[in-house]
This record gives sequence, structure tokens and C-alpha cells, in this order.
Amino acid sequence: MINFGVNPVIFSLGTFSVRWYGTFLALAVVWMIFWMWLQVRRGAQISTDTVLSMALVGIPSGMIFARLLHVIDDVVIATMHPDLADSGRVINYLQHPGLIIGGDGLTAYGAVLGAALGIWIYGKVTKMKLGYVFDLMAPGVIMAQAIGRLGCLMNGCCFGTPTKLPWGLVYTDPESYGFTNGIACHPTVVYEIIYNVIAFGILLSLRKKLKPDGSLFMLYLALYAVWRLCIDFLRDGTPFLFGLHQAQIISIIVLLITVPWMIIHARRVKKDKAVPPPPAPDTTTPAQPA
Repeated sequence: MINFGVNPVIFSLGTFSVRWYGTFLALAVVWMIFWMWLQVRRGAQISTDTVLSMALVGIPSGMIFARLLHVIDDVVIATMHPDLADSGRVINYLQHPGLIIGGDGLTAYGAVLGAALGIWIYGKVTKMKLGYVFDLMAPGVIMAQAIGRLGCLMNGCCFGTPTKLPWGLVYTDPESYGFTNGIACHPTVVYEIIYNVIAFGILLSLRKKLKPDGSLFMLYLALYAVWRLCIDFLRDGTPFLFGLHQAQIISIIVLLITVPWMIIHARRVKKDKAVPPPPAPDTTTPAQPA
């Protein structure tokens, strides 16, 4: 077992507290802006102003969607399992609408999909090359998720099911969300950080190799969907639908969209390459009669 005694709060000033979770979320946002700025410096066909505009759109839309998925998750679970709402494990926001607005319970999937949706709408309005831009973002996003998960590790949330493996994690601080009275759990957050770093390397190696534009971002979504579908079987949580967590249901939907998209578009690219280009027009000048 590995004892982990980090307090989720870095420091407090009166009623104001600075937490590890929020700090690493902020660092993830800073990393994402830096990543896109770095692409601009390396000659990407996008301006710094566009990057900042995308951030101004993507950050709030990501936070709103992240909170929205959490609210929907709790409402569905509370409706299907009223005993969980009675015990306080989930909140039925239909009965407590005043609690809907809040900064906790932000889902990773909601942040990614919400930010992507906001940037997609912005790109449509500004006539931006969306596939190209999303491909630029893809490696940076998966690394941003790894950084954000460091906040989950410090916070004690998203912990796994009990395990007897030697690397089982025991949260020893009573203030930690993962405090389990000495029970070792799978360090699922650590698993995800390692997976995301590996996926970052894979996406980096495939940059400019996948066609058409948008394929790299679709691959990122598929890679993360496969991960969440599998790892959530080892994560603590409450069933959303069909005995699966909300993230697993979303992962299945994402895979049903991304995998066919990649197959269809890969075939189109292959077909286009197989068709020989039309012959160049004859530009020779006919001989003039003597």
C-alpha cells in the first residue's frame, strides 16, 4: 500500500481557500494556451488573436458544460436511486435548483466536449478551418487533461475500487475526498495520467500524417473514450444507465461517432489517391504553314 496524506487545501485565508484541484485546473488552462501559442510560433496557420479568442470562448463553455453533465448525472441517479439522494451521495437538483450553479462537480468529459462545442461554434461564425485547428489542439488537450488529473490526485476524488495490489493508494488525510479509513484503492487517477502522457506521444508522432483535417482530433476522442469506457470499471461511482457510469455512456456514443468517421474519411482519402490526376492540357503551339 502507498499512503497519501496530502490535504486538498493548499492554504486558507479566513473563509477563502486555495485548493490543489482548482490550481491544477488553472495550470491546465495555462498549458493549453501556451501549447496553441507554441503552434503559432512554429508557423501554424492561425493567429495569436484567434488563439486568445478561442480561449475566451472555450474556457467558459467548457466549465458550463462540465457542470451541466454533473447536474444531469446526479438528477438521473437520484431519480433512479432515491436512496442515494436521501443519503446525500448525490443531489437531486430538480428539488434543489438553487444548488445548480456551483464550482464543484466539474466532469472531465464535460470540460472537453463543452470547450470543443464552444470553439466549433466560434469557428463556424468566423469561417475558421475547424479540422485543421482541432488537430493542432489534440495533443495539447490530452496533456492538459493529465495536468488536471494531478488536481484530482491531490483532491482525492475519482479514486478507484478497493485493491490488494502493492501500489494500492490509501488517502490518509481525513479532509481528502478519497479518505477510506485505511482501505487501499486502485490509483485510477495515476493510471489516467500515465495513459494520457502515452497518448500525447502517440498523437505527436501522428501529426501531419493523418488525413483529412480533423482526423487527429477524432483519434484523440476515440483514444480517450476507450480509456474511460475501460477504467470506469475500476472507479468508484454510481450507475447512470444500464449499470454503467455516465462517462462510459458518453464514451460509447463518442466511439460510435469517431470510429465510423475515421474509417469513412480514411477510405475517401485512399480512394482520392488511387485516382490518377487528369492529364495536363497540351500547350504546344501547332506548326504554322509556310
